[in-house]
Amino acid sequence: MRNTLILLTILLLVCGCRFFKGDPYKNTTVSGTTRISVDETFRPVMEAEIDLFKGIYGYSDIKASYLPENKAFENLLNDSVQLIVASRKLTPDEISVINRLKLYPKQLKVATDAIALIVHPSCRDSVISVRQIRDILSGKITNWNQLNPTFPDVTIRVLFDNEKSGIVQYLADSICHGNFSTVHASALSFNRDVIEYTSSHPNVLGFIGVSWISNKNDSLHLSFQRKIKVLSVSSSDSPDAGNSFKPYQAYMLDQMYPLIRSVYIINTEPRSGLSTGFASFVASDKGQRIILKAGIVPAVAPTRVVHVRPDL
Repeated sequence: MRNTLILLTILLLVCGCRFFKGDPYKNTTVSGTTRISVDETFRPVMEAEIDLFKGIYGYSDIKASYLPENKAFENLLNDSVQLIVASRKLTPDEISVINRLKLYPKQLKVATDAIALIVHPSCRDSVISVRQIRDILSGKITNWNQLNPTFPDVTIRVLFDNEKSGIVQYLADSICHGNFSTVHASALSFNRDVIEYTSSHPNVLGFIGVSWISNKNDSLHLSFQRKIKVLSVSSSDSPDAGNSFKPYQAYMLDQMYPLIRSVYIINTEPRSGLSTGFASFVASDKGQRIILKAGIVPAVAPTRVVHVRPDL
């Protein structure tokens, strides 16, 4: 019996060595180690993507840094990382910088995101227009009673996740068209901080990524929802319940909710390694289903194949 056990052990070791021939942690599309930078706004969905990817491919190790979008681009341009997740594409000048490093970026849209406006639960109104948002961010509107005469005469405190975040850049460029004032605006560090602060300060208007409050299967995000009120946003100058929409997936998909933007994976890996494998995974059916579950809109709608049996 003892000899039999020894023989079986030797066979297992031999078979194991043959099966794991070479280094199982070698950098391939499904193994190895890579570092990526992610705009902190997209942390909830990217954490879910990484967890599933690592669960499927046990020899992969994706080390993600969640930071302001500007910092993510800095990391890409100085070749500290070879993959970032951001809300915009590279500019022509940025592409030139990367090309000089003999790297040629691949830019892939993986989702559509929305910026949610949040207020304290005691706020008596629940609608706001894009024009009013523009006037607030440009400094034309500074007090709550300028939005509604029944509101108190107190200063609107605009709150962002970070002064260098993609949210600030989007609002400055796409909503204010460069006419952006920071007189009554403040920035913290993370989207979570904006939610927590807004939940305890009635005069705050906070801007966050919608994935922080839209995943109904995440108990943490449900607790966030109970702490704040999400405003409906209208493209009309006279917003009301009939022409204002919350950042739900259906309204994002139809572009009825106006504050939407694309989510890109930008990859400069020179060969097909783990960064390329992860980018492909996020764009795959499994990866897109995670995006759908997170409450934002996948770039490619996951499909379900139904086999219909003909009547006998």
